[in-house]
Amino acid sequence: MMKQTYFWNKKDLLKVLFCLFIPISSWAQANPSILVLGDSLSAEYGLARGSGWVHLLEQRLLQDQSQWRVFNASISGETTSGGLTRLPLLLEQKKPGIVMIELGANDALRGLSLAETKSNLRMMIVMSKKSGARVLLFGMQIPPNYGQKYTAQFKALYSALAKEEKIELIPFFLEGVATRPDLFQADRIHPNAQAQSVLFKNVWGSMAPYSKLLLSSP
Repeated sequence: MMKQTYFWNKKDLLKVLFCLFIPISSWAQANPSILVLGDSLSAEYGLARGSGWVHLLEQRLLQDQSQWRVFNASISGETTSGGLTRLPLLLEQKKPGIVMIELGANDALRGLSLAETKSNLRMMIVMSKKSGARVLLFGMQIPPNYGQKYTAQFKALYSALAKEEKIELIPFFLEGVATRPDLFQADRIHPNAQAQSVLFKNVWGSMAPYSKLLLSSP
Protein backbone atom coordinates (compact mmCIF):
# COMPACT_ATOMS: atom_id res chain seq x y z
CA MET A 1 0.00 0.00 0.00
CA MET A 2 1.47 3.31 -1.07
CA LYS A 3 2.03 5.90 1.63
CA GLN A 4 0.09 9.10 0.95
CA THR A 5 1.73 12.46 1.34
CA TYR A 6 -0.34 15.51 2.19
CA PHE A 7 0.64 19.03 1.29
CA TRP A 8 -0.77 22.05 3.08
CA ASN A 9 -1.43 25.21 1.18
CA LYS A 10 -0.85 28.56 2.87
CA LYS A 11 -4.58 29.25 3.42
CA ASP A 12 -5.23 25.93 5.18
CA LEU A 13 -2.15 26.36 7.35
CA LEU A 14 -3.27 29.80 8.48
CA LYS A 15 -6.67 28.38 9.46
CA VAL A 16 -5.04 25.70 11.63
CA LEU A 17 -2.69 28.18 13.26
CA PHE A 18 -5.62 30.49 13.99
CA CYS A 19 -7.52 27.70 15.77
CA LEU A 20 -4.45 26.68 17.76
CA PHE A 21 -3.34 30.06 18.98
CA ILE A 22 -6.51 32.18 19.22
CA PRO A 23 -8.42 31.22 22.38
CA ILE A 24 -12.12 30.52 22.00
CA SER A 25 -13.99 33.29 23.80
CA SER A 26 -17.52 34.43 24.30
CA TRP A 27 -17.16 36.71 21.27
CA ALA A 28 -17.67 33.59 19.16
CA GLN A 29 -20.79 32.33 20.86
CA ALA A 30 -23.69 31.17 18.71
CA ASN A 31 -25.94 33.54 20.66
CA PRO A 32 -23.76 36.45 21.85
CA SER A 33 -25.26 38.43 24.71
CA ILE A 34 -24.82 41.62 26.66
CA LEU A 35 -25.39 41.46 30.41
CA VAL A 36 -26.61 44.62 32.12
CA LEU A 37 -26.00 44.52 35.86
CA GLY A 38 -27.51 47.62 37.41
CA ASP A 39 -29.93 49.19 39.86
CA SER A 40 -33.19 51.15 39.48
CA LEU A 41 -31.62 53.41 36.84
CA SER A 42 -31.51 50.41 34.52
CA ALA A 43 -34.46 48.44 35.91
CA GLU A 44 -37.15 50.81 34.56
CA TYR A 45 -38.17 51.96 38.04
CA GLY A 46 -41.36 54.02 37.78
CA LEU A 47 -41.50 53.56 34.02
CA ALA A 48 -43.74 51.56 31.71
CA ARG A 49 -42.23 48.20 30.83
CA GLY A 50 -40.15 48.38 27.67
CA SER A 51 -39.51 52.12 27.85
CA GLY A 52 -36.10 52.22 29.56
CA TRP A 53 -32.69 52.78 28.01
CA VAL A 54 -31.95 49.03 28.00
CA HIS A 55 -34.95 48.46 25.74
CA LEU A 56 -33.73 51.25 23.46
CA LEU A 57 -30.39 49.44 23.25
CA GLU A 58 -32.18 46.22 22.29
CA GLN A 59 -34.13 48.05 19.60
CA ARG A 60 -30.98 49.65 18.19
CA LEU A 61 -29.23 46.27 17.93
CA LEU A 62 -32.25 44.80 16.14
CA GLN A 63 -32.35 47.80 13.83
CA ASP A 64 -28.70 47.23 12.95
CA GLN A 65 -29.43 43.52 12.40
CA SER A 66 -26.93 42.63 15.12
CA GLN A 67 -26.83 39.05 16.39
CA TRP A 68 -26.27 40.33 19.91
CA ARG A 69 -29.06 40.22 22.48
CA VAL A 70 -29.41 41.99 25.83
CA PHE A 71 -30.17 40.40 29.21
CA ASN A 72 -31.16 42.94 31.83
CA ALA A 73 -30.29 41.67 35.32
CA SER A 74 -30.84 45.04 37.00
CA ILE A 75 -32.71 45.26 40.32
CA SER A 76 -34.01 48.40 41.99
CA GLY A 77 -32.08 49.15 45.16
CA GLU A 78 -29.13 46.97 44.15
CA THR A 79 -25.73 47.66 45.73
CA THR A 80 -22.28 46.61 44.57
CA SER A 81 -22.34 43.90 47.23
CA GLY A 82 -25.58 42.49 45.84
CA GLY A 83 -24.30 42.65 42.29
CA LEU A 84 -21.11 40.84 43.25
CA THR A 85 -23.14 38.08 44.90
CA ARG A 86 -25.33 37.56 41.83
CA LEU A 87 -22.69 37.90 39.13
CA PRO A 88 -21.05 34.42 39.20
CA LEU A 89 -24.30 32.61 38.39
CA LEU A 90 -25.21 35.17 35.73
CA LEU A 91 -21.85 34.72 34.02
CA GLU A 92 -22.26 30.96 34.10
CA GLN A 93 -25.81 31.00 32.77
CA LYS A 94 -25.66 33.81 30.20
CA LYS A 95 -22.01 33.59 29.12
CA PRO A 96 -22.03 37.25 28.05
CA GLY A 97 -19.55 38.77 25.66
CA ILE A 98 -20.06 42.21 27.22
CA VAL A 99 -20.88 43.02 30.84
CA MET A 100 -22.24 46.47 31.66
CA ILE A 101 -21.85 47.41 35.32
CA GLU A 102 -24.12 50.23 36.47
CA LEU A 103 -23.78 50.07 40.24
CA GLY A 104 -22.53 52.12 43.17
CA ALA A 105 -25.10 54.88 43.51
CA ASN A 106 -27.02 53.04 46.23
CA ASP A 107 -23.77 52.42 48.11
CA ALA A 108 -23.17 56.17 48.21
CA LEU A 109 -26.75 57.04 49.13
CA ARG A 110 -26.36 54.77 52.14
CA GLY A 111 -22.99 56.25 53.03
CA LEU A 112 -21.17 52.94 52.62
CA SER A 113 -17.41 52.67 52.58
CA LEU A 114 -15.86 53.89 49.34
CA ALA A 115 -13.11 51.30 49.74
CA GLU A 116 -15.72 48.54 49.88
CA THR A 117 -17.56 49.92 46.86
CA LYS A 118 -14.36 50.09 44.84
CA SER A 119 -13.34 46.59 45.95
CA ASN A 120 -16.72 45.13 44.96
CA LEU A 121 -16.64 46.82 41.57
CA ARG A 122 -13.09 45.63 40.95
CA MET A 123 -14.01 42.04 41.79
CA MET A 124 -16.94 42.19 39.37
CA ILE A 125 -14.70 43.59 36.66
CA VAL A 126 -12.01 40.95 37.19
CA MET A 127 -14.59 38.17 37.36
CA SER A 128 -16.18 39.32 34.11
CA LYS A 129 -12.85 39.59 32.31
CA LYS A 130 -11.82 36.12 33.46
CA SER A 131 -15.04 34.75 31.96
CA GLY A 132 -13.96 36.14 28.59
CA ALA A 133 -16.24 39.19 28.59
CA ARG A 134 -15.44 42.80 27.87
CA VAL A 135 -16.56 45.30 30.53
CA LEU A 136 -18.24 48.69 30.28
CA LEU A 137 -18.30 50.54 33.60
CA PHE A 138 -20.88 53.25 34.20
CA GLY A 139 -19.43 56.25 36.00
CA MET A 140 -21.70 57.68 38.69
CA GLN A 141 -21.80 60.87 40.74
CA ILE A 142 -23.74 61.99 43.82
CA PRO A 143 -25.07 65.36 45.03
CA PRO A 144 -22.59 67.59 46.92
CA ASN A 145 -24.66 67.47 50.11
CA TYR A 146 -22.85 64.25 51.03
CA GLY A 147 -19.71 66.29 51.63
CA GLN A 148 -17.21 67.57 49.10
CA LYS A 149 -14.53 65.02 49.95
CA TYR A 150 -16.83 61.98 49.80
CA THR A 151 -18.47 63.27 46.61
CA ALA A 152 -15.15 63.85 44.87
CA GLN A 153 -13.69 60.52 45.93
CA PHE A 154 -16.82 58.67 44.84
CA LYS A 155 -16.66 60.23 41.38
CA ALA A 156 -12.93 59.51 41.05
CA LEU A 157 -13.13 55.81 41.90
CA TYR A 158 -14.81 54.97 38.57
CA SER A 159 -12.18 56.55 36.34
CA ALA A 160 -9.45 55.06 38.52
CA LEU A 161 -10.90 51.57 38.20
CA ALA A 162 -11.34 51.88 34.44
CA LYS A 163 -7.72 52.96 34.06
CA GLU A 164 -6.34 50.32 36.41
CA GLU A 165 -8.35 47.47 34.89
CA LYS A 166 -8.06 48.76 31.30
CA ILE A 167 -11.78 48.71 30.56
CA GLU A 168 -14.22 51.04 28.82
CA LEU A 169 -15.90 53.76 30.89
CA ILE A 170 -18.94 55.99 30.60
CA PRO A 171 -17.54 59.01 32.49
CA PHE A 172 -20.97 59.95 33.87
CA PHE A 173 -24.03 57.86 33.07
CA LEU A 174 -26.45 60.71 33.87
CA GLU A 175 -24.66 63.27 31.69
CA GLY A 176 -27.27 65.57 30.14
CA VAL A 177 -29.89 64.47 32.67
CA ALA A 178 -28.58 65.25 36.15
CA THR A 179 -28.90 69.04 35.78
CA ARG A 180 -32.40 68.98 34.26
CA PRO A 181 -35.27 68.68 36.81
CA ASP A 182 -37.74 68.15 33.94
CA LEU A 183 -36.07 64.82 33.16
CA PHE A 184 -36.76 63.33 36.59
CA GLN A 185 -39.76 61.66 38.13
CA ALA A 186 -41.59 63.24 41.07
CA ASP A 187 -39.11 61.73 43.54
CA ARG A 188 -36.31 63.81 41.92
CA ILE A 189 -34.09 60.74 42.00
CA HIS A 190 -35.11 58.55 39.09
CA PRO A 191 -34.98 59.71 35.45
CA ASN A 192 -38.34 59.78 33.69
CA ALA A 193 -39.35 58.33 30.32
CA GLN A 194 -38.10 61.38 28.40
CA ALA A 195 -34.63 60.95 29.91
CA GLN A 196 -34.18 57.40 28.64
CA SER A 197 -33.12 58.43 25.14
CA VAL A 198 -30.37 60.60 26.66
CA LEU A 199 -29.16 57.73 28.83
CA PHE A 200 -29.20 55.41 25.83
CA LYS A 201 -27.08 57.85 23.82
CA ASN A 202 -24.57 58.01 26.69
CA VAL A 203 -24.30 54.23 26.64
CA TRP A 204 -24.29 53.82 22.87
CA GLY A 205 -21.60 56.44 22.45
CA SER A 206 -19.33 54.54 24.84
CA MET A 207 -19.89 51.28 22.93
CA ALA A 208 -17.98 52.53 19.90
CA PRO A 209 -15.02 50.18 20.62
CA TYR A 210 -17.43 47.24 20.23
CA SER A 211 -19.17 48.43 17.04
CA LYS A 212 -17.48 46.04 14.60
CA LEU A 213 -18.03 43.10 16.92
CA LEU A 214 -21.69 43.92 17.47
CA LEU A 215 -22.35 44.07 13.76
CA SER A 216 -20.39 40.95 12.84
CA SER A 217 -21.98 37.52 12.57
CA PRO A 218 -21.06 34.99 15.27
